Amino acid sequence: MTKTEFKAESKRLLEMMINSIYTQKEIFLRELISNASDAIDKLYYKALTDDNVVFDKDSYFIKVVADKDNRVLKLIDTGIGMTKEELETNLGTIAKSGSLSFKKETELKDGHDIIGQFGVGFYSAFMVADVVSVISKAQGSDQAYKWESEGAEGYTIVPYEKETVGTEIIMKIKENTEDESYDEFLEEYRLKAIIKKYSDFIRYPIKMDVTTSRPKGETDTEFEEYQEEQTINSMVPIWRKNKSELTTEDYENFYNEKHYGFDKPLKHIHISVDGTIRYNSILYIPEKTPYDFYSKEFEKGLELYSSGVLIMDKCADLLPDYFSFVKGMVDSEDLSLNISREMLQHDRQLKLIAKNIKSKIKSQLQSLLKNEREKYEKFYGSFGRQLKFGVYNDFGMNKEELQDLLMFYSSKEKKLVTLDEYVAAMPEDQKYIYYASGESHERIEKLPQTELLSEKGYEILYFTDDIDEFAIKMLMSYKEKEFKSVSSGDLGIAAEEDQTDENEVNENKELFEYMKTALGDKVKDVRISKRLKTHPVCLTTDGEVTIEMEKILKAMPDNQNIKADKVLEININHDVFKSLKDAFANDKEKLALFTSLLYNQALLIEGLPINDPLEFTNDICKIMV
Repeated sequence: MTKTEFKAESKRLLEMMINSIYTQKEIFLRELISNASDAIDKLYYKALTDDNVVFDKDSYFIKVVADKDNRVLKLIDTGIGMTKEELETNLGTIAKSGSLSFKKETELKDGHDIIGQFGVGFYSAFMVADVVSVISKAQGSDQAYKWESEGAEGYTIVPYEKETVGTEIIMKIKENTEDESYDEFLEEYRLKAIIKKYSDFIRYPIKMDVTTSRPKGETDTEFEEYQEEQTINSMVPIWRKNKSELTTEDYENFYNEKHYGFDKPLKHIHISVDGTIRYNSILYIPEKTPYDFYSKEFEKGLELYSSGVLIMDKCADLLPDYFSFVKGMVDSEDLSLNISREMLQHDRQLKLIAKNIKSKIKSQLQSLLKNEREKYEKFYGSFGRQLKFGVYNDFGMNKEELQDLLMFYSSKEKKLVTLDEYVAAMPEDQKYIYYASGESHERIEKLPQTELLSEKGYEILYFTDDIDEFAIKMLMSYKEKEFKSVSSGDLGIAAEEDQTDENEVNENKELFEYMKTALGDKVKDVRISKRLKTHPVCLTTDGEVTIEMEKILKAMPDNQNIKADKVLEININHDVFKSLKDAFANDKEKLALFTSLLYNQALLIEGLPINDPLEFTNDICKIMV
């Protein structure tokens, strides 16, 4: 028997493909099943054009048979089969795809699409097998042939006996090595899992003889095992069904079956597009945050199918980072696959799908916000931080896309409000959108800096996430209203400035200069407060970096010691100020003591650490004596 060498550079390509192209050996079964499905599709198409061929879909199937004792795995299909010439052409030249050439020659109808685009898929069998044999009988032919190869050295083709039309692939599975276990590809449970993972939605039944049990005789206490032929795959994917046929329970069951999450999804989006690009998609907005969502280990992405065959577990390119919480899948017939079908070429089709999906997700979130507020607030509690990060990330490139989805706790409403709701409720004389930052709503509520704004009836947004201020700094304004922190040096309230007596400023200039000198570089300035009503002291800031931002930046691993320009503000209408004036006039040492105490009090109010706690406690003791 003469062995024929592979054509072209097939020997080198085969070695490269076996060792490099596929990242997971289990992929071989997906490839062979896809080829088998293509073969049945070809027979279906031939039946459309040849009256002598009758196609009854129920008579066609794919079967996987494992023989553990002899280390043999078989894959049998009832497809169109191959002639000797087709075996030579399709299997003798690597990267020659019979499916691709057939697809180019014919335009398939009725949803039957040829999956294969590269001829390398078949050769993935050599990743797990020492010897691969293909016995095939073509439709309309009386003679069958056997193609056999041990890998890169070449192959043989000889006449063979086979009664039925179709193809049988026989793989002699490799022996285990120190690094690899090949036994798994002979295990019933493992083969079932691979079929369900990659080929669950192949349109023809994929059958296996499955071990099950039944009562032995008439007793219920003894059981016996027996083999039963079962169909492993689901065949008809939920996304190809009419939406009118499906219930909420159907979508939730699919969510659970695919292990998209352990929660119940808040909302699903079923997309069917048949235009410039054709695709189906089912997307889910989860209710709860995955345990690793805000960690480096989390991988975003949607399951990607090509004509019902799983190509990628998580295609990250289909989702923008700010919608990375979305789970689901996309199935398209128009994708440009790379040689291993494990990754996509970055092409126009993928970008179009991603753009459309992004639009659909945003529309669904807006609908939730408008019509199902409670559900949206539940979603926002889990993933609002990601939306805010999306505003901040990429230098604010997506801020206009996301700004109407943001919500913050309101000082007046005592609940979450949107920026649009805040602006709509603003009094005519209010120029800015005011916000206050802190660890909790309760702490922000007590901040001295909020007194003036609360007195004027202005609403304040409470920022409690570390990303909040950074996102708002990037947003800058909303509907031509700028954002302003309650700790900002200038609150932009002109009327209050008029209330400050210029004489008071001049009269106490030396006092404040002395206090500033006593504090050194701890503060940029000491000033009369225009915002305090009942509290004696507070810290405000000049510049873009606020105190809360300083705390967050300081906690980061690559801390660059960025500090806010702090200003110590004194309430001249408080009794403490009288003590300051008296000390300035009669006891400068006591004034230094009071200054240190007030500064440390202001730090504590802001949740900042005191530089020297021992000195602070000693200072308190001094004024108690």
